[in-house]
Amino acid sequence: MTKRSTKLAASSAADGEAPASSRAARAAERRQAIVDAAMEEFIARGFAATRLDDIAKRAGVAKGTIYLHFKDKESMFEELVRTVIVPVVTRLTTLPPPAGSVRDLVEAFASNFLKEVINTRRGDLVRLIVAEGPRFPSVADFYYREVVSRGMAGMRTLIELGIARGEIRQKDLARYPQILVAPAMIAVIWQSLFARHSPLDAQEMLRVHLDLIFGERRTT
Repeated sequence: MTKRSTKLAASSAADGEAPASSRAARAAERRQAIVDAAMEEFIARGFAATRLDDIAKRAGVAKGTIYLHFKDKESMFEELVRTVIVPVVTRLTTLPPPAGSVRDLVEAFASNFLKEVINTRRGDLVRLIVAEGPRFPSVADFYYREVVSRGMAGMRTLIELGIARGEIRQKDLARYPQILVAPAMIAVIWQSLFARHSPLDAQEMLRVHLDLIFGERRTT
């Protein structure tokens, strides 16, 4: 093959790759636009009342385009959970062994969780699941598998470590890791229902809660 033909072949290959790459980028952008629109519609209307037509209109795409990425409304909701909530929980399950106390690790994670969830779209999504999960068991089941079970496993591991180190005296707490994360759920629900009547300091409530479990911090 001559140098000229080699250059032409390389140029043709590059021309072929560029459009493919551009198409993939546009498809990814449309998919993200659909997910973002679904988030807004689900939160505004609820899962049951949201229509694919509304999502398509908000995303600026044809309704048929949605079916190129998602088979139905439920799969779209699952994608939201995977991209919005699961990464927060994954941080808990991939935490390195604590260099300090178990309480410090739990408090740091829980504090960040509160900041990232309570007054954000993540919190709205959690509240939506709490409100509509009983009517849509498959959605609740998915959320349990992807979020709750992982979170409980991570908390149980930390509790067992706290017991082994003597930081937690109540050994039965490992059977009920839900207790450790209770303030987060209370804060999420309280924020949407009662905050206008009685604002809740979620961070301070967390501190008091951890004092009950680990004992009050000693001051020097």
